[in-house]
Amino acid sequence: MSMKQTQTLSPQMMQSMEILQMGSQELLEYIEDQVQENPVLEMEEKYRSQDEDSVLQRKLEWLESSDTQNRIYHQQDSEDDSTDPISNYGNADESEENLYLYVLSQLEVMDLEPELLEAGRFLVESLNQNGWLDESLEDLAAELEKPVELLERALAAVQSLEPAGVGARDLSECLVLQLKRRREDSSLALRIAQDHLEALSKNRYNCIAKALGATQEEVRAACDVIRSLNPRPGAGFATRENLIYIDPDIFVVNFPDHFELLTNDYFFPTLNISSYYSRMLKDSDDAEVKDYLAGKVRQAKWVVRSIEQRRSTLLQCAECLLELQEDFFRHGPGHLKPMSLSDIAQKIGVHESTVSRTIRDKYIQCASGVYPLSYFFSRSLGSSRAKAAGDAVSPDTAKNLLKKLIAGEDKKKPLSDQKLCELMAKEGCELSRRTVAKYRDELGIPSTTGRRQM
Repeated sequence: MSMKQTQTLSPQMMQSMEILQMGSQELLEYIEDQVQENPVLEMEEKYRSQDEDSVLQRKLEWLESSDTQNRIYHQQDSEDDSTDPISNYGNADESEENLYLYVLSQLEVMDLEPELLEAGRFLVESLNQNGWLDESLEDLAAELEKPVELLERALAAVQSLEPAGVGARDLSECLVLQLKRRREDSSLALRIAQDHLEALSKNRYNCIAKALGATQEEVRAACDVIRSLNPRPGAGFATRENLIYIDPDIFVVNFPDHFELLTNDYFFPTLNISSYYSRMLKDSDDAEVKDYLAGKVRQAKWVVRSIEQRRSTLLQCAECLLELQEDFFRHGPGHLKPMSLSDIAQKIGVHESTVSRTIRDKYIQCASGVYPLSYFFSRSLGSSRAKAAGDAVSPDTAKNLLKKLIAGEDKKKPLSDQKLCELMAKEGCELSRRTVAKYRDELGIPSTTGRRQM
């Protein structure tokens, strides 16, 4: 026989850890499920319906103290509040932003024969999110059981629609369609888009000029026209799937001399213990009813306490993050400092796993945009001596320095990766050549050959 001490997690503690790592949307769904399962819990919405007269009075007072041009906003609010579908005609909704419906609505009003219209609809349904046609016409014709000639005619009809370039089968065709829409059927840019895109991607203006019998200045001007086109005409439209919008958990408000942190409490409803069931628990003489209600009340209190603990821990982590990454919140991307989970855990007195659960699927909104909390945790770069001296930099800072060096280089003699490595070392950022090449690829910056301008 032996005696030993073990530690186990109670169901309540496991529930508390699950709540801690939930994102905003997941927690909201969890709260709604708990309210449905537990009759003791009551959900009070943050946004209650307000008296229409009081809302109208506030709007009028605001308009009187503002510029007269703001009256248009009051008119727009009135139109938004209208429930008449005719009055809301033309308002932006998901259908108007959908590429498929946008192109199909133009196709439907064209005077096409029924068989050709059916083929056109099929092609529109086959477009990808960029507005391109990935599959070959032969395969699509076999799937539709129609002749290829019919699909070629249907494709010509689709490619005549807006946005320009829709229905293209490759990059060259997409650019050519847009140039033709600009009435540049015989221009130098059209010839480059048809046959010399690879040379254009490497800035080989002299090779293009020799092949087409033009000067480098003319080729450069034509290439600028091509670069002004949109290679993905469908990218500006919403996908067919439902979009999920991010609701930040923390807001950072900038003031001239300090910052303030705000939690997104209005996103979640307030949970209360039902007074009706509380009175029933006190007044009931039925032991079975009292046991049932007592268990539900304990469960409800634990849920409320766990949600509050989640908010408190999240706010503590955000405060430490704001303190350690103050340069980022003041100056924006490119000023991140190396930071680990242990740095936050030591400051607030919790385990690293608790910090990891706290930042999971959480977002913070600041002047630079909306970022996941995990974005601010990065490893240290540089030599061990620099790390020990506290002079190490983060990958974000290294990439920002790399962009600055490449932006200031001589485009006729661009810097090699080895030269960039040496220049970054002089700035206190010691990296290997392979790391510099990796960061350059992540930034979408081409190699020396691709950046050279003849």
